[in-house]
Amino acid sequence: MTDTVDDVDMPYDEDVSQQEMIDALEERLEVLEAQNEEMRDKLLDANAENNKYQQKLERLTHENKKLKQSPLFVATVQELTDEGVIIKQHGNNQEALTEVTDEMRDSLEPDSRVAVNNSLSIVKSLDDETDVRARVMQVEESPGVDYTDIGGIEEQVEEVRETVEMPLKNPGMFEDVGIDPPSGVLLHGPPGTGKTMLAKAVANQTDATFIKMAGSELVHKFIGEGAKLVRDLFELARQHEPAVIFIDEIDAIAAKRTDSKTSGDAEVQRTMMQLLSEMDGFEDRGEIRIIAATNRFDMLDRAILRPGRFDRLIEVPKPDVTGREQIFKIHTRDMNVADDVDFEALADLAIDTSGADVKAICTEAGMFAIREDRTEVRMTDFESAYEKIENEEEDEDISRTFA
Repeated sequence: MTDTVDDVDMPYDEDVSQQEMIDALEERLEVLEAQNEEMRDKLLDANAENNKYQQKLERLTHENKKLKQSPLFVATVQELTDEGVIIKQHGNNQEALTEVTDEMRDSLEPDSRVAVNNSLSIVKSLDDETDVRARVMQVEESPGVDYTDIGGIEEQVEEVRETVEMPLKNPGMFEDVGIDPPSGVLLHGPPGTGKTMLAKAVANQTDATFIKMAGSELVHKFIGEGAKLVRDLFELARQHEPAVIFIDEIDAIAAKRTDSKTSGDAEVQRTMMQLLSEMDGFEDRGEIRIIAATNRFDMLDRAILRPGRFDRLIEVPKPDVTGREQIFKIHTRDMNVADDVDFEALADLAIDTSGADVKAICTEAGMFAIREDRTEVRMTDFESAYEKIENEEEDEDISRTFA
């Protein structure tokens, strides 16, 4: 078939038969129909493309309109008075008195979160939900650590279980004796001795809601932000009782108070005051247990160490020779260990090492075997690994000395 109508020759000679003229016209008609179908397809494609660009234009117009709008600021209702509502804007702590409709006034109460415009007029009420930073600290899945993975500190494990796990599982035992269960436990000792692993084991063994955080996460630049996060954490725990709150590196916010006048130190102290109030204030804390850990026990403020806040102060020391042997066996359970490996001799060799150091030695011993293309880890691998770890620690100590 020809491509265009112009390609079809029309016979105009007088001697052309009528049938030839009809055939030529039918051929032109077929070409026109094909062109019409092609143009219809192009029109449909063009309409689809136009719709796509129209939607993009509407979206960009909407975004442009939003960008031109004045931003709303978050504020907290301080007081409801006859003259209006007193609010405090977040960030700059600016207070203002503003009027609201009777309908909105009925939905507001002190501490309600609201959105205000540039003139500090209340635009809408916001949900009173806990800070998203508090919600993400809730542990959804239990850590893969249990008490059998912790070696060398059996006495400390038993004390933690008595303080945290037993009151949650068997509260009636304390009622029968007539005493209040311990409310919190503070784990202190050198780095790498298993303090965090103990907390993970508690999270694994109990059905309570487990909330973990680091003390440094509570230190904020703006006034009141750290204290608010502490309140939100305990409010989250109250909403999901029974609960366990684990505070790692608590010395970041609970260091001894000084006479420093800097705004940073003052904010840290305000955060600590809020923590002290939540741990043992006028309100009953409920079924909430607290575990805290620190490597700097000497830095902690005495107010946080008193009974009622931390009823148990548990020192987690470096393991003795029996504990080191047990930890070596724990960390080599899944390793292909040669028959010549003597864990008792390794424990005698690795003097003054922590549980974390022992784990590092086992990992490094496995790397020595891999380098020599072996699947079996030998005694010499462990001895070489210990020498390497020791040399690295000595180099680090020398660097610290001359720094």
